[in-house]
Amino acid sequence: MNERILVWDSIGGASGDLLLATLLDLGANPDELKAALRGIPLPDPYDIEVTPVVDHGIKGVRVNVAVHAHAHTHRGLNDILKLIEQSTLPPTVCDHITRVFRRLAEAEAAIHAVPVNQVHFHEVGAVDAIIDISAVCWLLDHLKIDAHQIRPLPLGHGTIKCAHGVLPSPAPATLELLKGVPVLSVDEPFELVTPTGAALLTSFPLQKDQSAPLRLVRSGYGFGHRTLNSRPNLLRASLFEIALSDLSTPSECLMLECNLDNANPEWIGDVTGQLMEAGALDVFITAVQMKKQRPGQLLSVLCRSGDEDRLQSLIFRETPTLGIRRFPVQRTTLERQFLQVKTRFGTIGIKCGFWQGARITASPEYEDCRIQARHHGVPLRQVYEAALRAIPEG
Repeated sequence: MNERILVWDSIGGASGDLLLATLLDLGANPDELKAALRGIPLPDPYDIEVTPVVDHGIKGVRVNVAVHAHAHTHRGLNDILKLIEQSTLPPTVCDHITRVFRRLAEAEAAIHAVPVNQVHFHEVGAVDAIIDISAVCWLLDHLKIDAHQIRPLPLGHGTIKCAHGVLPSPAPATLELLKGVPVLSVDEPFELVTPTGAALLTSFPLQKDQSAPLRLVRSGYGFGHRTLNSRPNLLRASLFEIALSDLSTPSECLMLECNLDNANPEWIGDVTGQLMEAGALDVFITAVQMKKQRPGQLLSVLCRSGDEDRLQSLIFRETPTLGIRRFPVQRTTLERQFLQVKTRFGTIGIKCGFWQGARITASPEYEDCRIQARHHGVPLRQVYEAALRAIPEG
């Protein structure tokens, strides 16, 4: 199975309903989505209204989640996570929804200077927002999207009214969530990117190797409800595939290295994660013996040519190193194929590697094993070994 990449092009912003509309227009069945979401034990009845539209000469979809309730309920993070835990959604989808709401809670906690468990969602805790987030996570799983790219997001200006009163646009939580994401300022006095949209876009894996050639499969167009002044209220998602032959092409890369002998180990753990999120192909730490017999660590970062300046800047900001070595390297990767195997713990993804047409390696996906192990209350190793036994011969 080829790797599937989703590329977001935003003209009018990004919100929960915009992302939902765009993914539905990409080819998903609304009835299947509605059936899946009935597995969430929400107290208030609701309808998902899907309307075909033509705007600015482009055919797309507009979505409205109509909630039939007399009063709005404010929910905390634990309230929402309990609803998701009690649902019948697939474990991978539940895990994604949980990541989104945790990011929202962490952003709100940072803005309001309160602990995460004391954050109360207002607009985001409403049934329509829970449905928007859950639906987008289900659709990404249903469409088998492996990773995505985010083109620069437009940010409006002015003020917005919310439960906390009048705030500048974009909302503070939105800016907190969009740290490190490419954005651009546009002359629209509206909230174009919402906290929900920002949390959804930043809680899904980014495509790591953007140098591989992409093959377009199809595109979807979602429209919002507001009429903007100078642009369509439009979000496009384009689905691409990377063929197996493209994944095995030898490529020129760069290696960035530096020695660290006075860095807190917690800093090093954090910077490795940041480097991967910033586009590094690989990051690893090697124990070394430095001058005066001091123990230290060698930080090695493999990256594409063109990404080195951004990654070097991050290393200098986040570590106490005084210099970084840089040299070219070549890498050859195996052709990859992704399988799904059935085990008594559920479906597990398998990553297979091929060399000269023969499969020479097959490994269960760690995240799938971890989610199923937690769901069934068994050791991770037990799920991993069950997945290995289920891999077909050849």
